[in-house]
Amino acid sequence: MRLVIQRVSKASVTINDKIKSAINLGYLILIGIEEADNEDDVEWLVKKVIGLRVFDDENGIMNLPINDVDGNILVISQFTLMASYKKGNRPSWIRAAKHEISIPLYEQFCSKLSKELGKKVCTGEFGADMKVELINDGPVTICMDSKNRE
Repeated sequence: MRLVIQRVSKASVTINDKIKSAINLGYLILIGIEEADNEDDVEWLVKKVIGLRVFDDENGIMNLPINDVDGNILVISQFTLMASYKKGNRPSWIRAAKHEISIPLYEQFCSKLSKELGKKVCTGEFGADMKVELINDGPVTICMDSKNRE
């Protein structure tokens, strides 16, 4: 599983010209799921996201996790994070998991993240054509890959 985590002052996702979800302070998380991913990847990433200390403390130092700032999370599925670009210039999506694998893992990730956050995690719509807007605060952008744990 791959995540792109962006610390935002606000973010939203629009589908068919209607805002589906919107948040203020928190994370916009893009998630890509591959065939080899499983519940262990979900568990590891949820712990990393919740423990990530990238919000400013009283001294202006990135030292606080999301729960300490009462932050929100918006999670957007994005199979293009699994792009293979080694051959030619047209990306291949062969590593991206099929729906029967990716949808349950996406839902599990959002559910566990919501439980650890202590409030509802906002989402887009799996497989939809989404328009995502954000104000990246910092900017702070962190990439995580559950296959790169060392």
